[in-house]
Amino acid sequence: MSTTTAGVLFLASLVVALAAVHVPLGDYMYRVYTRETHSRSERFIYRSIGVNPESEQTWVGYARSVLAFSAVCVVFLFVLQLIQGKLPLHLDDPANSMTPGLAWNTAVSFVTNTNWQAYAGESTQGHLVQMAGLAVQNFVSAAVGMAVAVAFVRGFIGRRTAVLGSFWVDLVRGTLRILLPIAVVGATVLIVGGVVQNFHLNDQTITTLTGAPQAIPGGPVASQEVIKLLGTNGGGFYNANSAHPFENPTAWTNWVEIFLLVVIAFSLPRTFGAMVGNTKQGHAITAVMAVIALISVSLLGWSQLAHHGTVPTAVGAATEGIEQRLGVADSAVFAAATTLTSTGAVDSTHDSYTSLGGLLTMVDMQLGEVAPGGVGSGLYGILILAVITVFVAGLMVGRTPEYLGKKISPREIKLAASYFLVTPVVVLCGTAISIALPGLRSAMANTGPHGLSEVLYAFTSAANNNGSAFAGLAADGTWYETALGIAMLAGRFLPMILVLALAGALAAQGQTPESIGTLPTHKPQFVGMVVGVTLILVALTFLPALALGPLAEGLH
Repeated sequence: MSTTTAGVLFLASLVVALAAVHVPLGDYMYRVYTRETHSRSERFIYRSIGVNPESEQTWVGYARSVLAFSAVCVVFLFVLQLIQGKLPLHLDDPANSMTPGLAWNTAVSFVTNTNWQAYAGESTQGHLVQMAGLAVQNFVSAAVGMAVAVAFVRGFIGRRTAVLGSFWVDLVRGTLRILLPIAVVGATVLIVGGVVQNFHLNDQTITTLTGAPQAIPGGPVASQEVIKLLGTNGGGFYNANSAHPFENPTAWTNWVEIFLLVVIAFSLPRTFGAMVGNTKQGHAITAVMAVIALISVSLLGWSQLAHHGTVPTAVGAATEGIEQRLGVADSAVFAAATTLTSTGAVDSTHDSYTSLGGLLTMVDMQLGEVAPGGVGSGLYGILILAVITVFVAGLMVGRTPEYLGKKISPREIKLAASYFLVTPVVVLCGTAISIALPGLRSAMANTGPHGLSEVLYAFTSAANNNGSAFAGLAADGTWYETALGIAMLAGRFLPMILVLALAGALAAQGQTPESIGTLPTHKPQFVGMVVGVTLILVALTFLPALALGPLAEGLH
């Protein structure tokens, strides 16, 4: 079997598996977020934190809860990292202790679902921090994104109401009923596949086939690996992330890991369709995601057949930075999936990709990570683009635009447009400052277009809460630790506030009945329009920067 055929079969089997679970998982999540009763364990949690589960919140109250919870998580994780040397299961290597700047960057990174890592995981973070700090944030940060998405959908189905549900109920249900059960099953599968799961603090020394000794680091890897993918987080237990054989041993575990990182995000449109009472609307959103994803995967796979680029040209092959046990084709699928979602886990080095391949990984993130995007953030991101599309269509026919029975008035479109502008402003300003100041350019391993690409990729990854990186950038200095931390916070919480504000404005409206002039938003025409608007907006926003970076490198 040829490499190309094997890659096509690999991708086709993923599509079939995602299609098979789309309806049952989507319907299950619908029941989770809409049921009126609470389990005994959930009620215990509500009493412990002093929350009345029957009390719903306005968009302001919901946003305040999101911010307060996230702020507490940042402080907790920041302190936990700094004191880990006094705690059990810590590493006995003072040379790799966390500095306050690095602890701040890491705490913000994991709480914002970014999981940007400016440190080597296996030699810097102890097992207790990995389990009680990083893995816990992988769960709850994903649940926060899902909660905001569900609150946004409630804005469309609300009828002259001021409330969007309870953040605390949505947070607990998303964690206990969705993420945790799937994570337990997924971790078991990964352990069977050879992913490490133990509590060894010290490296285990073994004798290799050649007779030489080798130190093998262990730890609770599988339990963190599964939720970093399922929750579209991305932080690796090991510095090599999912390219490490202890995190991703074989080709079939590579398949499982890609499936995990897209399964919830691709099923949430079904949940959306069920909540609005029209599954065809969910089909349309799924189709938009699928079209963009298939374009990206196809182009990225094709681009890696070439050798043109700074690193591939230097070594004379596109296999530089690719794990040979996984191969070019399957690694390209992983790269597309991890940048189309807000995951950031990697099984190959994106810095070593061809110039076009590196360009596509950046464009995937600059699309807003909506195909299918992060858990929750992908759904509300694509719905914002649907709102913008409806507004554009309304302007073309001279009619007040409507979406799902809600009028898109100046207030709503201002909130939607502001949502879209947040990330480009953060990315382009951060990149410009880092390139303009001579002292900061020393962090780039390369000069010229590829050096610019390293910096542009870093801020694109941080502001979109992705977490992957072009490996050539030394991002552990004071400037990048601080600036990227600010980019992560702004890229995560400013859009969330705008989404919730828009949800509140929509919920306060009544229902506008469909008429002969209402744009059908469940047909292929609308799917094509949303795809077009998404691609055009990104092209207009980022093309100048991309032209100076990966495009210039490709033409060099």
